[in-house]
Amino acid sequence: MHCCPAATTGGRGPGIMRIMNALPDDDTVIADTRLWLERAVIGLNLCPFAKAVHQKGQVRFVVSQAHDPQALAEDLARELQHLAAVPSEQTDTTLLVHPRVLQDFPDYNDFLDVADALLDQLGLEGVLQVASFHPDYRFEGTGPDDVGNCSNRSPWPTLHLLREDSIERAVLAFPDAAEIYERNIETLESLGWEGWRKLHTDSRH
Repeated sequence: MHCCPAATTGGRGPGIMRIMNALPDDDTVIADTRLWLERAVIGLNLCPFAKAVHQKGQVRFVVSQAHDPQALAEDLARELQHLAAVPSEQTDTTLLVHPRVLQDFPDYNDFLDVADALLDQLGLEGVLQVASFHPDYRFEGTGPDDVGNCSNRSPWPTLHLLREDSIERAVLAFPDAAEIYERNIETLESLGWEGWRKLHTDSRH
């Protein structure tokens, strides 16, 4: 999974996900995230690099217990160090899901500066990077109801930890990688909000 651009401007879109003040257990949070990964990210081919690492079991799912940004920063630092320490064959990428903190997208967006600072402090700049997914993700210059924002909308606030060398290999394998964003917008506009909501309907809930 190497397709998420940097976060931009905040704003709340149509609510299609679970109300965040009614938090489920961690197993459900991971199940929601896995379902989104399989049906949206892979199913709609929003990230053509995601399928292979998921099929190989190289995606690490972690639910943070943090209730404030400081605690989340500590969890993020620990997961960055873990990803840097293990071979890619074991874990190629990590989804750090944090349902209890940074539910508001503007606050989440601001936290990305903290994430970048952590990479520098840990000496991992150029080795790893942190990409962004959020239930209310909004690209700069778009309205809250723009379905194109769904390319980066996840069921729970999530920090996506990536290996720079994996990104480089993926880009070489997909020479049209620069066109992914535009293709995703076309896919989501064709799908529409009704189709996006149906995509997240699951008999578990």
